Amino acid sequence: MQLNGILPALVTPFNAAGEVDHDTLASVVQHQRKAGVHGFVALGSTGEYYALDNAERRQVLRTVREAAGAGAALIANVNGASTREVIGQVRQSVEEGYTTILMAPPYYALPSQDELLSHYQTVLKTFSDIELVLYNYPVRTNVEVGSGVMEALADHPRVIGIKESSGNLLRAIEIGERYKGRLALSCGSDDQALDFFLWGASSWICGPANCFPELIVSFYEKFKAGDLAGAQQIMRTLFPVMASMEQGKFIQKVKYGCELAGFKTGAAREPLLPLTDEEKRDFRAVFEAIAG
Repeated sequence: MQLNGILPALVTPFNAAGEVDHDTLASVVQHQRKAGVHGFVALGSTGEYYALDNAERRQVLRTVREAAGAGAALIANVNGASTREVIGQVRQSVEEGYTTILMAPPYYALPSQDELLSHYQTVLKTFSDIELVLYNYPVRTNVEVGSGVMEALADHPRVIGIKESSGNLLRAIEIGERYKGRLALSCGSDDQALDFFLWGASSWICGPANCFPELIVSFYEKFKAGDLAGAQQIMRTLFPVMASMEQGKFIQKVKYGCELAGFKTGAAREPLLPLTDEEKRDFRAVFEAIAG
């Protein structure tokens, strides 16, 4: 797989009873596909994978695959507290037709860098038919995918890239320069997307694409065509809503953005609480300034 283009980090819709709403999920995927996105990441942080049980995860993977249709890149986000748990999640993803896996460090265990490298190597040895995208998101895992781990895996034929979500642009620049041609760099910090692409990113795994797929695809197309001023103008337009998301309650705001865009994706699962009326009013103002 080539890690290229706009890859929405999909929300997981819930109905009024708190169950996964597969019809709405399929509609979101099909709408984004029509908007021109290049693939989908299922069960990511935006998709509340941590709040789903295994049966729900399996069905979400199936719904996304079936709704995406032929030609779309499919990535399954997988994580757990132990290597054993992660292997079970990878196996389930493979059974559902996913061969590209996005994987952050195990949470809570706080592995050392040597332990983290061993973790990734064990998964790669267990499954000979997967490709791996490393996922650096230390604010959620409290463990960084360090340079030693990247260096050890950069030339592995089935480690294809890294999603960088630390918020540290200097780190993204270093990855783009140091591992060019060895690890594809994917933007995981939405408000820095233009900077990522300027420094060599090939894709954007994007939460706001749930709400604004057409604009974000247009940004990518303008950048690829060399229209940097046009790409910058789209980012300038999007920045207020992305800044709001990054200020807190990211998942709730993405889901509310989906609601404002016409998709009833429901509330986030607890412990996340719904937006207050004031938070909704503030977010709606920046959303409507973009949506017109």
